[in-house]
Amino acid sequence: MLEKRPQLPQEQATATTHFIYCLEAVDDIETDVVTEAEKSLEHLAMQYGIASIYNTCDTIEGLEESLNTLVLDDHYFKDYEIIYLIMTGEANSICLNDYYYSLQEIAEIFEGRLKGKILHFSNAKVLDLDEEEAQYFLDITGAKGVSGYGHPFDGITSSHLDKAFFNLFKEDDDMLAVVEELHQRHYNVCKLLDFRLYY
Repeated sequence: MLEKRPQLPQEQATATTHFIYCLEAVDDIETDVVTEAEKSLEHLAMQYGIASIYNTCDTIEGLEESLNTLVLDDHYFKDYEIIYLIMTGEANSICLNDYYYSLQEIAEIFEGRLKGKILHFSNAKVLDLDEEEAQYFLDITGAKGVSGYGHPFDGITSSHLDKAFFNLFKEDDDMLAVVEELHQRHYNVCKLLDFRLYY
């Protein structure tokens, strides 16, 4: 599995303590195409000094393997505040290779392993959980929060708002304060895309 990291100048790389782990669903991981998400993360690294690891997956096994590698083998795992998922799906599911997996199934795969992390979905999929579904996911995984958007991708990608969201974490570790600040600074886009956080 190929791991792609944006290049950071050496002194910047050591000064960076905020990391984002991005996993994007693709049709075939063998195809080497630079995606919009990858460009966006490189921009985040260069402009804001926020390092990330970018990976792709095309099956549920690939998703599991990627996150297991991150949790078990990456010494910087505690520094990853946000796991950024770019994949299609429905309100309470993700879609990989034409198969749908509920967030309950995902929660069970990562039981207890996302402690203190925020799982953030781009607007490639709508995130719409009822209270019970959200609570189940948070309880099982240990995640601090799950965020995403209530409105489907309709020619407007969430990547700019995602970047603003990630950058605010560099300034403040308080998740609720960050979300409030995001709404203050980008109210119209938050409203348009229906930004939401479950915690």
